[in-house]
Amino acid sequence: MKLIRIVCAAMLVMSVCCSFVCAEDKFKVVTSEELKTLVEENAKGLVVIDSRSAGEYQEVHIKNAISIPLSKLEKEPALLTSPKDAILVFYCNGIKCGKSGKSAKIALDNGYANVYVYSDGMPVWEEKGYAIYAGPDYDKAVKTSKIKPVAVKTLLDNAPETLTVVDVRDAKEFAEGHVPGAINIPVEAFASGSGVLDKNRQIVVYCNSGGRSYNAYRKLQKLAYPNIAQMIFADWQADKLPVAK
Repeated sequence: MKLIRIVCAAMLVMSVCCSFVCAEDKFKVVTSEELKTLVEENAKGLVVIDSRSAGEYQEVHIKNAISIPLSKLEKEPALLTSPKDAILVFYCNGIKCGKSGKSAKIALDNGYANVYVYSDGMPVWEEKGYAIYAGPDYDKAVKTSKIKPVAVKTLLDNAPETLTVVDVRDAKEFAEGHVPGAINIPVEAFASGSGVLDKNRQIVVYCNSGGRSYNAYRKLQKLAYPNIAQMIFADWQADKLPVAK
């Protein structure tokens, strides 16, 4: 049985080697499911590297990953001490975070051939419930930036290109009634679906009473969205503002 598991892990490594390749930088992209299997099988030569800041790593990281922040790696490539034939997998905070790709490029420039990027990043890994290390500040509450419904309505009417309103409830709730112009990304898959959100816009998340939009807000923070706010749909309805169905 052990031999079978080793063979399966080896086959997965070969499969990953044939995954999507970044044409510009020649690193390969590994999916959440592929990386999960590699980690669980403890694939030979696997080194998972967190390219985020040391503080982000201490809060939460993929189980058994090591921390080499991009800011340090850029100054000291010798921090990569693994054998040249090691399987290096870099990750950061999602598909719009460039740190993992830049770290992978440094590894390639320093003679590493088996270089991968887990582009979904920490927020998606965490969202999927995969194995993590959670530090003492992991569950620390954050203070969200609230925005009043009337302010959102004014922006939607006069400057819709400046914001994106996101309904984080489930699809059935969204269909029953939502803010006109809002898009629907249920909180359970919010990090996975966040690629459609423009970081140059203000992102306003809302749900019925605040619980799910709070979780979405935290995910946006981890995804490094610079301008985010939380709104409550019950307040929108209380102000008798229009509801689309």
